[in-house]
Amino acid sequence: MNLDVGTLFSVTVLVMALLGILLIGTWLQNRGMRALAWWGAAYLVGGMSIWLLGARGGTIQDLLSIDIANALLFVACGLTWSGARLFDGRGVKPVAMLIGTFMWVGACQIPGFMASLDARVVLSSIIISGYTMVIAFEFWRGRGEPLGSRWPAIVVLAAHACLFMLRIPIALSVGVSGEHSSILNSSWLPILLLESLLYVIAFAFIMMAMSKERLELKQKLASLIDPLTGIANRRAFFEETIRRLEPGSKDARPLVAILFDLDRFKKINDKYGHSMGDLVLKIFADKARANLRPNDYLARLGGEEFAAILSGIELSTAFALAEQIRISFANELSQGRYNVGATVSAGLALLRDGETEIDSLLARADHALYAAKARGRDRVEIADPDRAQAWRPEQPGPRPPSVHEPVLVPSPPLAMPNLALRQKVGVR
Repeated sequence: MNLDVGTLFSVTVLVMALLGILLIGTWLQNRGMRALAWWGAAYLVGGMSIWLLGARGGTIQDLLSIDIANALLFVACGLTWSGARLFDGRGVKPVAMLIGTFMWVGACQIPGFMASLDARVVLSSIIISGYTMVIAFEFWRGRGEPLGSRWPAIVVLAAHACLFMLRIPIALSVGVSGEHSSILNSSWLPILLLESLLYVIAFAFIMMAMSKERLELKQKLASLIDPLTGIANRRAFFEETIRRLEPGSKDARPLVAILFDLDRFKKINDKYGHSMGDLVLKIFADKARANLRPNDYLARLGGEEFAAILSGIELSTAFALAEQIRISFANELSQGRYNVGATVSAGLALLRDGETEIDSLLARADHALYAAKARGRDRVEIADPDRAQAWRPEQPGPRPPSVHEPVLVPSPPLAMPNLALRQKVGVR
């Protein structure tokens, strides 16, 4: 079946115009996705370029069908590259974006270049392939983001760049230096045009998929983040804890759970107002993050309750970290402009050998937290049956620095409800 070149030009122009409008329309619905606007503009400019290129040989002048048409095509490539940079949070580089256009316009000022169709095909192929590979590289640089559609985009871009470079040997082999009709009558031209049409369709839909996937990812992450403190929320903490408790988890053992509860937090709200209460919560989250290790997981369970899960750590070291958090938090809020006297209590529990249930681990940590509250607040406690493993006699060295000596806490009753369902009793 013979492919009509004129029809392919017309279809390509129509498709690029429709896709450009679609991309810009999608951006108008979500102004945060600025890359869609740049890609939409690239499609509209590229469609104009293809229309001018396809009109060559008729009544249109060579200045429009060669010089300006190719210049617009390279502008479209630059807009696409800028969109890729914006998509991954990088800035636009106006001069670099137009470097292909500058190269083309400069070359067009050379009479020998304009007289040689070979030279024009070679230069345009190099510029377009270069832009396409740079766009693929931009997406590859952002591969750390878990977007599944990013890799098809890289593959499609790389394949298009390689196929476009084939224009050089193909064009030279069919003798494009002669009459314009020689390249138009070549059997390769319809194939190259068809590939370009399929590419612009595939690229547009992959970009739409990437944008949608990122939006869904942001929404998912937002559902796992506490908006006030910026740390994980209750749902995220339970998901992470369950993951770390799985037998096949790569997180090192031993594993320790710490529950924190700000002391007399309601009185702070009543006396200083909710804005101060919110500030106290933020300060605690900052102090906890500053004292925990990078791989430790901190979350706000709700209200003034926080939790942390620590992997690959001895109970004594976890106790020392909890003490550091308690002391630094109390110091921050007992002097200077934040002199509100806020303190925190904490309870620790160690994951037992073979234990895979989150309820029992957190129930022991919660029981230790309740004991810290009952024994005067502003202290860290370790639940009994874990207390004996805090310091082993055969291990030399001093105990972790502590204002309060950890107290043996009786094991919780077996019928004690889990943290997700219980309602705390006693003073806070």
